[in-house]
Amino acid sequence: MSGTETGSGTAGPGGSPGRRRPLGAGTGAAGPGDPVPSAARSGPAPAASASATSTAVTGIAVLVTNDPALGEGPLGLVRDAAVVLDGERVAWAGPSRRAPAADTRVDAAGRAAVPGFVDSHSHLVFDGDRTEEFNARMSGRPYAAGGIRTTVAATRAATDERLHANVARYVAEALRQGTTVIETKSGYGLATDQEARALRIAAAHTDEVTFLGAHIVPPEYADDPAGYVGLVTGPMLDACAPHARWIDVFCERGAFDGDQARAVLSAGAARGLVPRVHANQLSYGPGVRLAVELGAASADHCTHLTDEDVDALAQGETVATLLPGAEFSTRAAWPDARRLLDAGVTVALSTDCNPGSSFTSSMPFCIALAVRDMGMTPDEALWAATAGGAAALRRTDTGRITPGARGDLVLLDAPSPVHLAYRPGVPLVSAVWRRGERVH
Repeated sequence: MSGTETGSGTAGPGGSPGRRRPLGAGTGAAGPGDPVPSAARSGPAPAASASATSTAVTGIAVLVTNDPALGEGPLGLVRDAAVVLDGERVAWAGPSRRAPAADTRVDAAGRAAVPGFVDSHSHLVFDGDRTEEFNARMSGRPYAAGGIRTTVAATRAATDERLHANVARYVAEALRQGTTVIETKSGYGLATDQEARALRIAAAHTDEVTFLGAHIVPPEYADDPAGYVGLVTGPMLDACAPHARWIDVFCERGAFDGDQARAVLSAGAARGLVPRVHANQLSYGPGVRLAVELGAASADHCTHLTDEDVDALAQGETVATLLPGAEFSTRAAWPDARRLLDAGVTVALSTDCNPGSSFTSSMPFCIALAVRDMGMTPDEALWAATAGGAAALRRTDTGRITPGARGDLVLLDAPSPVHLAYRPGVPLVSAVWRRGERVH
């Protein structure tokens, strides 16, 4: 059970150490209480309809607002708190004793509440299974980018209905674990019609859709990678741009080099898509600095970084999105989140949910990994999984519980949000509201 609901009509009572800004607030990127860059998109703020009802969630032991103006510290903690949801939005947040009247009351019964998780990097439009690859890798074979081709073959062969069902399944799975906003990509079609199909399917399930035609070079272009880049930046982009908000590229040995990545991202930007980059996952390379140079919203993975890479992130507006599920599933070196945070870089956490290298949809699991193995504090990891993810998607309407924000709220079956790291693997999500509607 996740609290008692009544229709009482009233809300009952209830860079260096010298440069560091806490919880991932970096130069130019959105951190706790910071303005969002001018290029940022705020989500829509529709007025509540006449038939909408308001809900007061009271008796919250600790509420994480991610708004320092509302509470204690960078997380804006409010104790013995309440939240009022009206229509799709947060109408009020603060101490339970001050909560305004609402149509419905839910007693959180001493549970903690956090903003809905914002998963800013996933690959959900796929078919097939790579269990054998995972089993072999866990037996000693290292991960290589070429494994993607297995999923490409299965995805191309799948029907639209099957791919829709797969995406719906994984989005629902993530929602049960508190993820209320999720980005997902194409990248397992690697042909014009297949990539456009993947994006249409993705857009039926989320607003955050990314064109990743430049995931790897498909087998039919193995001897002509330049020809494939020409396809991605020409006919494929023409077909895919209307269905996407973002463009991404896997800038890595075995995938696309710096010049190829620049061509892909520049072409996408010319068509109105905002760049994101798979950067520096498997080796040192140009991906991070290219991301910053081109004003990418995020550089994702960021495992192998030089001092110059870290400085570039600290001075730019690009969020460093860390994906600990990939390191967990490939036994690779962990990203050094502490190094990035101490440099003043804005950090996000995401699942990288995909069938080959990180088959998890659990943001709580990634929070626990980040705290245990990446040098983050529990507060920093939670901020990165909520407000940090929102920053990586250049959104101001989610990732925090503040009046006017989207009504995305998660109740935990625990008295403190620290339990997300303290009790790894335990299903702590007790209730979820998305856009003001209780969905779990």
